[in-house]
Amino acid sequence: MFRFLTWVFLCTLIYFPIEADAQAKTPAQTQPQTTIRANTDLVVVDVTVSDAHENPVHQLTAADFTVLEDGKPQTLNVFEEHAAGPPAPLGAEPKFAPGMFSNFSATPQTGALNILLFDKLNTPVNAQMDVRNQVLKFLREAPAGTRMAIFSLTTELKLLQGFTSNPELLKAMVSGRKGNAGASPLMTDAMQGDEPGADDPMMENAQDALGNDPNAAIILANLQQFEAVQQSFQLQLRARYTLDALNQLARYMSNLPGRKNLIWFSGSFPVDILPDPDLQNPFAVVASAQDEFRETVDLLSRSQVAVYPIDARGLMVEPMLNATNSGSGNLRNPGAFAANTTKFFQQTANEHATMNAMALATGGKAFENTNGLTQAVAEAINAGSNYYTVAYAPTNHNWNGAYRKIQVKLDRPGVTLAYRRGYYADDPATPAHVNEAQNAVADAAKYSAIRTAMLHGGPDPTQFIFVADVRPSTAETEQTVAQGNEASKRLPGPYRRYTVTFLANPREVNWTISADGAHHCVLEFLTFVYDSDGKLVNMQTNGIGAGISQDRFAAAMRTNISYRQQISVPVKGEYYLRIGIRDTSADHVGALEVPVAAVATLPPASGGNAAPAAGPAPATAPAGAPTTAPR
Repeated sequence: MFRFLTWVFLCTLIYFPIEADAQAKTPAQTQPQTTIRANTDLVVVDVTVSDAHENPVHQLTAADFTVLEDGKPQTLNVFEEHAAGPPAPLGAEPKFAPGMFSNFSATPQTGALNILLFDKLNTPVNAQMDVRNQVLKFLREAPAGTRMAIFSLTTELKLLQGFTSNPELLKAMVSGRKGNAGASPLMTDAMQGDEPGADDPMMENAQDALGNDPNAAIILANLQQFEAVQQSFQLQLRARYTLDALNQLARYMSNLPGRKNLIWFSGSFPVDILPDPDLQNPFAVVASAQDEFRETVDLLSRSQVAVYPIDARGLMVEPMLNATNSGSGNLRNPGAFAANTTKFFQQTANEHATMNAMALATGGKAFENTNGLTQAVAEAINAGSNYYTVAYAPTNHNWNGAYRKIQVKLDRPGVTLAYRRGYYADDPATPAHVNEAQNAVADAAKYSAIRTAMLHGGPDPTQFIFVADVRPSTAETEQTVAQGNEASKRLPGPYRRYTVTFLANPREVNWTISADGAHHCVLEFLTFVYDSDGKLVNMQTNGIGAGISQDRFAAAMRTNISYRQQISVPVKGEYYLRIGIRDTSADHVGALEVPVAAVATLPPASGGNAAPAAGPAPATAPAGAPTTAPR
């Protein structure tokens, strides 16, 4: 019987250099996918249209829409309607032996991508617990096929669960240890949150200690000033960490095509800080974050990310009226109650203004003063799954970095539109600002299908269905990485070597036929190692070219394609394997992700570093997914 060992392999190592930030570059031969971006000649705008009852409006045509840029009509080059259909019936998931994984999914991979962001940095612990319970309630009732990823924010952005439509995985993550509430390191009161009018133990103790001291007023004023400046510094840090995290999320999602809905649970939105007239120096607490906010919102909208901020605190009551607040400070100072009430409403209004500004600018919606967090999530996902995409080439070709206002009108009364409201016309060839956000936009333009497929935690692309068998190569540890690995210089040892065996159905491959009737293909096999922070630390990439004569091709179609790689992973720490295949002639990709912990205790693979081998032909091939174990 014909075996793929008799192929003429043109084995070459595809060089993916690891830079200081451990980000993979696109192979030179990879052609960028056509991606609509605001800094090219095509501007893309996602528009949600809802009626008076907030239900999505369907079956509109391009003729119904008018798009203006700085008041001037634009000609639509692209018009598409995206609608969330009824849940499709789920097929049977294939059963695999331990150590075997597939990117085959019984759930249709369609619709927008949804991201839940649990903001532990800006949210008091009591509100976090309520968010957790309400999200679990939503997941128990979520429509089949809803694709979602979960991130958390402390002083760093963490990916807790990559994109999946499996509700059990999502529920396990939210209810597990990583989904637990965590105290913010930058809130004075991590349990209740920092709000004007709450009990201040430091000031109360100082007042008790000073008693009738004639200098008490001066001392307390200085103490109040010191405390306000300290809280302002913490607030500025929170604003910086928050904006950095949103920038990072925008960069991550800019590599994923289509619309993304960012559902952001937060207890406060610390971007706008105003002077405090009750302090000796009212401007001591002022810090401007307008430039960073602008860049963040611009990058999110460029990446087709609609932001849905949800105030995790729900319906709020002034802290002065809370039963847990003694109110002793207000008793000593009768005017404090009124001042704190004013501050509370002003601070809350500013936070909600920030929420609404970000939602409006990106085409999302803000949810505030509601205890129905479950309904808010459902509404955000429903709105973000039913929308229209329009795109146009701007009539203004002067790329001067100025802000251009986008206005979308609809020839239908009684409807509400949500869409991004503009963009900065930066020169596509020269970034207008040398800063992190703009550099990220330039980096994001270097798009390729395989780069997107190999993102840690990203959706599992299914253009190319395959099976991967992953297990330790040996029970022993090693001091050097396996041959052919491209590892970061700072990757700590010792290492354990793992064997990754790819199994692919040849009917998944796009074969080209030469003049002599031979069939040809070129495939790339990739295994990336990511650490718990999502940094790429090691990789193995190989390409093979195969030519099969016409008289042997029919037999080849009955035999799985099999290929082996070996990859080294540090013994200590939490790591993930991102495994992918690319059919270069069609640019079809498939990928899946495996936690190393899931295979670390399996028995070692047989065959070691053997040449690529073939498994037997499957008796039946379900939808192109190979189901046989490697030989």
